[in-house]
Amino acid sequence: MALTAKGDPVDAVAAIVLAAGFSSRMGVFKPLLAFGQRTVTGHAAAVLREAGVRHIHVVTGCQAELLALELAVLEVTPVHNEKFAEGMFTSVQAGVASLPAGIEGFLLLPVDVPLIRASTVRRVLDKAAATRAPIVHPVFRGERGHPPFIGRALFGEILESDGEGGLRAVLARHEREAASVAVFDRGCLMDMDRPGDYRRLVAALAHNRVPDAEECEAILDVAAAPEPVRSHCRAVAALAARLARQLNEAGVPLDVHLVRAAALVHDIAKGLPDHAEAGAVLVREFGFPGVADVVARHMSIDFDGRIDESAVVYLADKLIQGEALVRLETRFAPALERFAGDAGALAAARRRYADAEAILSAVESWIGPLESQTGRAPLTKMGALA
Repeated sequence: MALTAKGDPVDAVAAIVLAAGFSSRMGVFKPLLAFGQRTVTGHAAAVLREAGVRHIHVVTGCQAELLALELAVLEVTPVHNEKFAEGMFTSVQAGVASLPAGIEGFLLLPVDVPLIRASTVRRVLDKAAATRAPIVHPVFRGERGHPPFIGRALFGEILESDGEGGLRAVLARHEREAASVAVFDRGCLMDMDRPGDYRRLVAALAHNRVPDAEECEAILDVAAAPEPVRSHCRAVAALAARLARQLNEAGVPLDVHLVRAAALVHDIAKGLPDHAEAGAVLVREFGFPGVADVVARHMSIDFDGRIDESAVVYLADKLIQGEALVRLETRFAPALERFAGDAGALAAARRRYADAEAILSAVESWIGPLESQTGRAPLTKMGALA
């Protein structure tokens, strides 16, 4: 039975969600706190299901009867731990004991680490399937997070343990066999013990479909993007985000987080043939389809007069040469000269130039001339394309 099928639902893997604690530092019962349109527990279950995990076992303890009502609505498997007051490891043991015979491994997720992405879960499962490692840790920029995968080979050891050192001790004995997989998910490190933690996670949830700046750097790490590419992307992102904010203030609805993220990774595949599409494929594979759509259009765009996130990133990319803000004329002059003897390539360069000018004109109609804001020479009226 396969552990995973590249995003398809999996039958050989379960998730154990630990929700038995007292929530003493939070002051209210964490599993039932509101989290977006769901509860914290409901959100965790939804993410696991989105990743293809069918078998979700939620271990209860404190306020089990109250939580049982929510679990019935979520259609997950409740597992009551009578020994929950003795510590978290007893809940791990209760969860493992509840798993059916066909389960080859489980993902372990404390309920107070709800801000994980489905793409993180899938990357962990894919790594487990590829390596057959008994342990797979998701790693964000060098730090291990949740949910780890734990294979059937360790089930007996977990169940027979006297609890000394908890699960950490069991995993430490198998450190040499463990595998890791890079993920682009700061949320895998973020728990919510106190009210301030909860408020930060709720605020972050609103933009969780888009990677933040550090998550974008993690994406570029995995792609081995060189520093000159990263520096250019940062400069484009700074300009694009500024334009998006100004357009928002002027009445153009734009997702500034999406603009910034797409700009930060737009050249992730620089150097490859059709690098815009190649980069979009990578970013989509990493779990960010909305960002990928913008990346795909940063080299060529069919501008129809409507300013959207793709148009802003396209324009910002054309106004930044290396890390410097330049006029469109300066940015396009080398291409027009290089393609002078190639009618097809020259026509394509001219189309890109014309689109950039059209977008710039549309942007300036909303926020005013860019040169007045930058102190630079005029960025419009770049001369004839012929």
